[in-house]
Amino acid sequence: MAEIARLSGCSDWIDLDFVERERTPSELMEFGIRLHPSGLSLSNPISELAKFGVQRSRKAVHDWVQKDDLQPASDANPDYIALDETVIRINGQQFWLYAAVDPGTYEFLHLRLFTTTTTALTQQFLRELREKHDVEDTVFLVDHAQHLAAGLQRASLRFQTVRHGNRNAVERVFREIKRRASSFSNSFSHVDPATAETWLQSFAVWWNSLN
Repeated sequence: MAEIARLSGCSDWIDLDFVERERTPSELMEFGIRLHPSGLSLSNPISELAKFGVQRSRKAVHDWVQKDDLQPASDANPDYIALDETVIRINGQQFWLYAAVDPGTYEFLHLRLFTTTTTALTQQFLRELREKHDVEDTVFLVDHAQHLAAGLQRASLRFQTVRHGNRNAVERVFREIKRRASSFSNSFSHVDPATAETWLQSFAVWWNSLN
């Protein structure tokens, strides 16, 4: 398994506690889980696992990632958070990906996939963010989207309206997500929003592991 460890890199962010009975060695499961968000594709893990003599279906790898329920780590206390949303198209349908990114580290702090953008959904997103991180003294960096400013005002959180500078962190992350989401959309013919959100959250954890 030394070669697997070398190929898979650091997998500390993967938790296999969900495994009860699985004929695939844990090192190879971690390898497969790690490969999927790196490309948001199921084809790569399947072909790479086959090189080690392990034949697994797309559903098997899909189930590993879904059951692992990866989420960005909690308990951050950032000085600034870049807050934004972007359109993600999955199988021709439009969804809105909300993301909070630490501009100092380029790491995701929280992300959710919604069917639209409203002040109420912004408030929901901020409530969840507050449950995970200490943001009471954080300054949020937003663009001119009124629902973002209104949600922050109602949550009594500080914010600045900026278009460049530290907000470029979230724009950089979104560009990478969109590039990979295009591949993701082409890889699944029937995907529901909850499944798409789980895959995107696994991508966020993988991305954070690189920073």
